[in-house]
Amino acid sequence: MSKLILLKSQFNENTSIIEVGLDEAGRGALAGPVTVAACIMPIGFQHPAIRDSKLLSEPQKAESYKVVMDNVIAWSCVHIEPEMIEKINILNATMHGMKKCLDSLTEQNQQFDFIIVDGDQFHGYHDYKYQTIVGGDNKYTAIAAASIIAKVKHDEWMRNEEEGKIYGWASNKGYGTAAHINAIKTLGPSKNHRMSFISHLLTKTEQLF
Repeated sequence: MSKLILLKSQFNENTSIIEVGLDEAGRGALAGPVTVAACIMPIGFQHPAIRDSKLLSEPQKAESYKVVMDNVIAWSCVHIEPEMIEKINILNATMHGMKKCLDSLTEQNQQFDFIIVDGDQFHGYHDYKYQTIVGGDNKYTAIAAASIIAKVKHDEWMRNEEEGKIYGWASNKGYGTAAHINAIKTLGPSKNHRMSFISHLLTKTEQLF
């Protein structure tokens, strides 16, 4: 990392409060799951490698993931598959993933007191206090760490899908690049494409009249 960037280690001024960060990856992709992660980092922990995963190159992402895994107190990550996204829509699928991640931490008997969430949407979790934070993945360590876990696990899922080879998922990760869109138009959708995201790409000109 060429520039020293240290995110805030804690949202709450009271450092005895254990915070869990939530973030997702793949929400805007045309194919594959939305991947959600929850992460609890040590109170006071800061590291220049920990920042918004969207700002990291592949080598930096690998470095950051190692830093997270070497220091994390507890974490959880889930994939919400395209079938579920189509059934309940992408927002509800993301919220469902967040609940599943928090359930997993609870099942691990991992204590937390406060939830910080990247973005401006969260449906709450039991009686826990929480805060949504736009751009939180580049403001707070726990959210950034969650974003790194989610991104790494999402990209692994995309690379490991056999059908992804013909759609270039190893490079585009399911997002709507020109090559990916052209492949969809030429080959049609796969079982892991989100039909509500790509239906306009499959509409033939003559069907518009």
